[in-house]
Amino acid sequence: MSESPLKTVTLNDTHRKLGAKMVPFAGYDMPVRYSSDLDEHHTVRRAVGIFDVSHMGEFRLRGPQALDLIQRVTSNDASKLSDGKAQYSCLPNEKGGIVDDLLVYKLADEDYMLVVNASNIEKDWNWLQQHNSEGVEMEDISDRTSLFAVQGPKAAEALQQLTDVNLAGIPYYSFVQGTFAGAPDVIISATGYTGAGGFELYIPNEHAAMVWDKIMTAGQAYGIKPIGLGARDTLRLEMGFALYGNDINDETSPLEAGLGWITKFTKEFTNAAALKQQKEAGVNKKLVGFVMDGPGIPRGHYELVDESGAKIGDVTSGTQSPSLGKGIGMGYVKAEYAAPGTQIFVQIRGKNLPATVSKLPLTKGAE
Repeated sequence: MSESPLKTVTLNDTHRKLGAKMVPFAGYDMPVRYSSDLDEHHTVRRAVGIFDVSHMGEFRLRGPQALDLIQRVTSNDASKLSDGKAQYSCLPNEKGGIVDDLLVYKLADEDYMLVVNASNIEKDWNWLQQHNSEGVEMEDISDRTSLFAVQGPKAAEALQQLTDVNLAGIPYYSFVQGTFAGAPDVIISATGYTGAGGFELYIPNEHAAMVWDKIMTAGQAYGIKPIGLGARDTLRLEMGFALYGNDINDETSPLEAGLGWITKFTKEFTNAAALKQQKEAGVNKKLVGFVMDGPGIPRGHYELVDESGAKIGDVTSGTQSPSLGKGIGMGYVKAEYAAPGTQIFVQIRGKNLPATVSKLPLTKGAE
């Protein structure tokens, strides 16, 4: 069987003109870097960068039963959302794992937007359809929506001149719908995947090029640069944010993954009884962050071992942290090795190199 052709985001040509190195990612042709991962990482931590993450999926759910459907398929309690609020959540499956992690936006009563991972758009859509027994109106708007993440400590200043909305006044995990850079109906959301602060902008495709250009012009005085998926990964890993397909998947329980805080047993949802039982019994393994004690860069699938060399788990994500100048990673370990401060060892090229389990974010105390 031949592979499906790569999809492209609306600004594919723009990224190529900017000299981006393009790579296949989640079925899309995506910019992995423009200059260097290190330079782009520091730009976001210290100033402001713009990511084109239009490969992400967006679904609209409308109607009197929309909230009921969301409550039945997600682990978090979406009834707590008021208009203009967003919530991190996940879709549990029936066997204890996770279909996907996602954001739930309450646009208005009986009107929600779900933002899902690019690699799971079709899977998530089918999952929702399968559970849509009450005739909720579902619309996949992924292919007509562009998404830019403008992240960094100078993001609000750089973007403020492009809108009348008071950006500094938008609380974390809240959003405003309004005109932005001359484009109507933009969702301006104080969310992100970098830990550096900033906004995510959901824009109708027909306005995407204009908005991108205006952001780049407005951000010049603040040192804005386009940022690729390479730096996105090192930024999220320093914060300990899970990446679907690496750190969480169909086999990992939200409780094992440290997502108990978005798993609310005050309501009924898919596999709630089994997850509640797991919570009461305690999990056997836990997702932890760790920092290498000395040289060595951990990578996904490397083994984690104890002092005697016995296997205690596996690395799920790893990299060299630009902020720390050390190797960092995330991985599942037996529960007794999960406490911060515990020494573990990463098998790298036949050697067991020491690392310390650390609280998140992994950069705590570095800056």
